Formats: sequence, structure tokens, C-alpha cells
Amino acid sequence: MVDSDIIISKKIYFIRGQKVMLDFDLAELYGTKTMRLNEAVKRNSSRFPKDFMFSLTEKESFNLISQIAISSFKSKYGGRRHKIRAFTELGIAMLSSVLNTEIAIQMNIQILRTFQKIRELLISNQELKKKLEDLEEKYDGQFEIVFQALRHMLEEEEKPKEKMGFRTN
Repeated sequence: MVDSDIIISKKIYFIRGQKVMLDFDLAELYGTKTMRLNEAVKRNSSRFPKDFMFSLTEKESFNLISQIAISSFKSKYGGRRHKIRAFTELGIAMLSSVLNTEIAIQMNIQILRTFQKIRELLISNQELKKKLEDLEEKYDGQFEIVFQALRHMLEEEEKPKEKMGFRTN
């Protein structure tokens, strides 16, 4: 992946079972203010059905804030009067029709390409897992140790996250 792909992919969250980007991250990438992005969306609300965009609940917002460093979130995005909006891939594509600046159009193209690359990586990982299962069935226990090592490498490790901030004894 190119540097811009990495920057974009770090701004993609998995919320309500969907890959989404948040209004403040999109505004930053498009070189505009979050308020302006949301105004454009509000003026064109019929273009953004629930499968294109949704507002985060207070609990989702709190969980999100705890993941992305509270102090930077508060200073950069604090003082919001409206709920954080999450845009699906379809919603991001629709944004290009309401934000008609050259920066927004070019960034939208890059964002959609990044979503495509992520989708391709997920598909190839699933295909690899299926092939591994087929080989395991075919060769039975002969290569069990190899299959265990490969399966371990394919599985995503979920390490408990350390709490941030100061700790008292």
C-alpha cells in the first residue's frame, strides 16, 4: 500500500458490522471543516439513506473516543452539537456529488481505491484459509504441525489493550 492508502486505512473503522469513515476524518482528508461537510450532507439528506450514513450513538461515540486518544479528540473535535456521522463506502461515494472541490474529488477516488484494496485483501485471506482447510483434509494428519502454524499465522491475534493515562498505586 502507498502512504496515502495507509493514512486512509487507519481512518476506517468497523462499526455496526460495516467499514465506515467518520465525518471529522473525511473533512480533514477533504481539506474542509467538519461543520461544512455536515452542512452539505444535511442540504442533500435525500442522497444519504441509512445504508450510506448513520449517526453514532452516545455509547459508540464514547467507545470511539476511548480508542483514539481523548485529549486529541477533545481539542480537535470537541464542542460538537451534533452526533458523529459515520459514512459507509456508498456514502463516501455519494459525498463526491455534494462536495464538488478538486481536493474532495481526488481524495474520494483515493478513499474508494483504498476500500477496494482492503476488500481484495480480505477476499484473498479467505481464499487462502479455504485452500489451507482443503489441504488439511487431503493430507490428514501428515502435516498437522505445519497446518497448526499456518492457521495460527492467519488468525488475528487479539491482545488486550492497555489502559491509557496515569496509574495510581
